[in-house]
Amino acid sequence: MADPGQDIVSTIKEQIEHFGAAVAVANVGTVVEVGDGIARIHGLSSAAYNELLQFPHDIIGLALNLEEDNVGAVILGDCSQIKEGDEVRSTGRVVEVPVGDSLIGRVVDPLGHPLDGKGPIKTDRTRPVERVAPNVVLRRPVDTPVHTGIKAVDSMIPIGRGQRELIIGDRFTGKSAIPIDTVIAQKGGDLICIYVAIGQKTSKVAQVVATFEKHGAMEYTIVVAAGASDPAPLQYL
Repeated sequence: MADPGQDIVSTIKEQIEHFGAAVAVANVGTVVEVGDGIARIHGLSSAAYNELLQFPHDIIGLALNLEEDNVGAVILGDCSQIKEGDEVRSTGRVVEVPVGDSLIGRVVDPLGHPLDGKGPIKTDRTRPVERVAPNVVLRRPVDTPVHTGIKAVDSMIPIGRGQRELIIGDRFTGKSAIPIDTVIAQKGGDLICIYVAIGQKTSKVAQVVATFEKHGAMEYTIVVAAGASDPAPLQYL
């Protein structure tokens, strides 16, 4: 007759031999103060400048002020959901956004999160927001025009690919109409257009998107929106 005690010992030994505990190391801190979109965190001793921080409720923060005993971070989301005592984890990543063809035809926020209700962005490629610009000497020369569809602009002050053009004017003088018409005029071409709306009302952005969809311009356009009601850090990005 088998000894029950011996069976128990054998079972325990077998479990010990096959036991594997994965050790995870995390840089964790605690919110000690929060207000006006800024959080002060104690304990993130290894946080780096411009590193993304993970707050509760899937809210992301950006470490900017690194002091000896605390870290100051801007909250890229609804700061009303963050309170003192909340746990914060460092991610080891800098601010980055998804890139790729899957962004074409979508409306996203400055972090690349979709705003159009068409599901997640299906891409596994990202690029940092802060990166060194290409050397001016190594850039391609400006030799190809960008037709805006506005005869006065195309004839008197033509714009080339790679150029920057500043549109100055008083309120309600039609400044926004120029880039919107320019995007629509690229239909059938080989340009990918990115329309960035900063500090505008959500209704205004929706009207622009509807205009693009009406003329088939969303097939080659990405809309990045940081509305007037969004946190200031998102508008800054």
